[in-house]
Amino acid sequence: MTELVENIRYTADVVCIRGSEVLLIERGWDPHKGMYALPGGHVDPGETSRNAAARELLEETGVHVAPAELVFVGVWDEPDRDPRGRYITAAYAAIVPEDTTARAGDDAAAVRWAPLDAPGTLAFDHGEIVAAACRQSRHHS
Repeated sequence: MTELVENIRYTADVVCIRGSEVLLIERGWDPHKGMYALPGGHVDPGETSRNAAARELLEETGVHVAPAELVFVGVWDEPDRDPRGRYITAAYAAIVPEDTTARAGDDAAAVRWAPLDAPGTLAFDHGEIVAAACRQSRHHS
């Protein structure tokens, strides 16, 4: 019997909400270069997905949110969600004050605040993640 070995990469993404807007980054690299996506990235060795989400949000947008303030949204693990291979992401939501500003940093070519209920076409399955965070926030408010 042949055993299949799959290299799985673990990432974390953040739906950062300011009022009725969501914070997006413009991807500066492939795949999906030039498209908007959620701030996020790889979970480093020894790091939790929650800590990685807070770190990536800060590195890519300059927005600081304590890991404990992030609300778990869910796990996205469809085998074909990323053209680079198998990526499993833990998604979190963060609510930030209305006067929060963001700046592009690290891997982000640009940042923008988009309407939460209509963020446009996003890279990967990030539109699904935003929709899930919206449903969750409406359910809990």
